[in-house]
Amino acid sequence: MSSIPFIHRPGDVSPAWLTAVLRAAGATEDGVVEVVEATPVGTGQVGDSVRFALTWDADGAGPATIVGKFPTADETSRATATAVRTYEVETRFYQQLRDRVDIAAPVPFYAQIDLATHDFAIVMNDLAPARQGDQLAGCTPDEAALAMEEAAKLHAPLWGDATLGGLDWLERNSPEGLTDLVRMLWPSFVERYAGRVDPEVEVLGETLVERFPEYVSYRPDVLTAVHGDFRLDNMLFDPTPGGVPLTVVDWQTVSRGAGVQDVAYMLGTGLEAGLRADVERDLVKEYHDTLRAGGVDDLSFEACWDQYRRFAPAGFVMAVISSMIVGQTDRGDEMFMAMANRSGRMALDLDTLSML
Repeated sequence: MSSIPFIHRPGDVSPAWLTAVLRAAGATEDGVVEVVEATPVGTGQVGDSVRFALTWDADGAGPATIVGKFPTADETSRATATAVRTYEVETRFYQQLRDRVDIAAPVPFYAQIDLATHDFAIVMNDLAPARQGDQLAGCTPDEAALAMEEAAKLHAPLWGDATLGGLDWLERNSPEGLTDLVRMLWPSFVERYAGRVDPEVEVLGETLVERFPEYVSYRPDVLTAVHGDFRLDNMLFDPTPGGVPLTVVDWQTVSRGAGVQDVAYMLGTGLEAGLRADVERDLVKEYHDTLRAGGVDDLSFEACWDQYRRFAPAGFVMAVISSMIVGQTDRGDEMFMAMANRSGRMALDLDTLSML
């Protein structure tokens, strides 16, 4: 793909460029894209996604639609993405790890980045008619079970894989740096969302921030590649016959860490508290069983459950950080409040603070 010109703005995407990209990726043999029509899609806050409808020189010569992902036009969010290497992480996932895991994720036709400017472009298959999960509405236990299976299919193939330690883009955050960041942002978070965070959850947050070094420094002995933002807005559900039931997108926060953290993050942010309490143990068991089926034999269910309790505040922590470092929107505020309150309630129910 190095011979293909580097394009990083949707407006620069041309029929000739897409023809070259799709031929190089094996998505067409000798078809020619004649017309491209672009339409924005998705609700991402740090990247802009565009669906390209393609007219070919012959019917069936290639995909009718594809999706491209590019840097956000929002200057605040772009500065944040650059600072935390968001665009680099997603590009490197598609370049270096996508083929090594079993999770259902988009198939990249093109993934390139300029590390000097952090301009990037990823062109991938279109997952329509799959529907995006709704972080505000939450999910059903059946949808959560699908997520548990996919989480295990991400984690199991790279469970304890020593080669991950050689990928510097997976090791971006130190416990000390994250502690400083959370403690810096917490007062502003409390001020901005006064009255919108449940009182008990806010009290939990105060204590968690005080004990944050104990929380963030915990890592199990065996690590793997984790998604890091494993939640409903980053999942596409397709119930149609022959469709992929659940595909996970937005690989901007991948890191080397504890697989169970993805599990706690998803269930804590995606299920309403009462429903979660009724089904979470069975869902964690679903994850654990799928891990074992994938060859992981060094994690007992009891240890898995203890890690799940320990990582219960993961969604709360992400809500605190992300809400304060990306561009503010009404939907974003609602989403972060749903994440913070659900995940905070989960940490209270599971008595996570007693483990720190």
